[in-house]
Formats: sequence, C-alpha cells, structure tokens
Amino acid sequence: MSGAEKRHDERFPFVLKVQYADRRQVADATENLSRGGIFIQTEQPWQIGDVVPLSLSFPGLLDPIEIVGKVAWVRPALGSGVGGVGIAVETDADRQRLEKLLALSTDGGATPAAVPPTGFRVLIVEDNPHIIEMYSYVLKKLAANDLQGRVPLEVHFAPDGHHALTQLKDNTFNLLMTDLYMPVMDGFQLVEKIRGDDKLKTIPIVAISAGGRDAQEKAMAVGVDIYLRKPVRFAEVLETVKRLLHIK
Repeated sequence: MSGAEKRHDERFPFVLKVQYADRRQVADATENLSRGGIFIQTEQPWQIGDVVPLSLSFPGLLDPIEIVGKVAWVRPALGSGVGGVGIAVETDADRQRLEKLLALSTDGGATPAAVPPTGFRVLIVEDNPHIIEMYSYVLKKLAANDLQGRVPLEVHFAPDGHHALTQLKDNTFNLLMTDLYMPVMDGFQLVEKIRGDDKLKTIPIVAISAGGRDAQEKAMAVGVDIYLRKPVRFAEVLETVKRLLHIK
C-alpha cells in the first residue's frame, strides 16, 4: 500500500488501550485513528492481510469497543523508533464505531464536571532530567492551551518509587507518570504497592519506558493503565494525559 493510500483519511492523534481477543495477556496502544482504520504501536508479529479482532478502551473514559480489522501495512521498528501496524476496518458497523471515537477526540474543551475544585496534581517519577524537562513542557502546554490557564495544574517530581510513594501518601494526586527502570524502588514495585493500597489504588497510571514487550506485559499485569514506549512523541504524552485527567 502506498503512502498516499495509507493517508487517504485524515488522522487524529488519539491514544487508546488496545487488547486482542486471541492474545489476552497482550496490550498495546493506538498512535492515531482515522475514519478508515487505526495505527497501533506494537511489537506483535502481524503480517499484511491478517485479520485482527481487537478491543479499544480508555480507563475511566471509554468502555471497551470491539472492532475487527485487517492489517493493511506494517511500520518496522528502526533504530530506537517504535514499530507498528495500520489496521483497516471494512464493515459499516466498525466504521461507525470509529466515527464515535473520533467524535470523542475532536469535541475539544475541558468539561467543568471533570475539573477538581483545586485543579490537577500530577506526579512524574523519572530520574532522567532531559525526559523530565520534556514531560514538564507537555504539561505546561496543556495548562496554557487546553485549560487556558483557568485551572491550576501542579507538577511534582520523584526520582524513584520510594520517594514517589512518600509523596503519594502525603498528598492527593490525579495522575502518576512513571518510568519502570529506576534505582531504590522500580516502577513495577511502585505500581504494585499503589494498587494494593486502598487509598491510592484508583489513581490513573501511565508508564513510559524503553522496555520491550516483556516489560509492557508485566507493567499492564501489575496495574498500569496505559503503556507508552520511549522514545515517546509529544502528541502521545499530551493526548494520554488529557484522557486520563478527563480533559476533552
């Protein structure tokens, strides 16, 4: 399939959790949607022409939507880039389901009911200063553009799981963004402890890591809501944060 054919429909950056009907332990994430299909970041060994039954969802926002598609093209993982597949949908029913998802992604604006009275508090658990700077920039853009400076958005940092857990117990947070491989207490242990604590277990968690498929599967198994692969794109981080904070 040519590049022009792949981009026949306008694409929208929209990060959703992807699970496969025949691969229950595997979860990936969409990179974008169009009216004709979905692009999924994945390491799954799909081949062009494979029929893929999948479920699209987002915690706290979107109940699972079942769609059946066919692999139309494959993007190899080159260097540090993330590979993936373009999934085309062919039935009218599946196209209508995608239309509903696209309506969610383009209606814009923060819903007043979704905004806590005190604003949002986000905890970033990461020990790389360059990555921290990137995430901070994303959140500043979110506060300035989508929230238009009207809703407070506090960003806090922790270098490892131990310091993060201390902050989580001392303060209330609306979102946790964490690396997985860190000293003292890694992200896997942190997520396990959060999900095992009645006061913390409902906090949305996005893991952003350079780990491969095994790391992703382990992260989802311990309770991560969304897993994004490094190097991550600005739009992916922004879209994921917006959805997990229920900012449309």
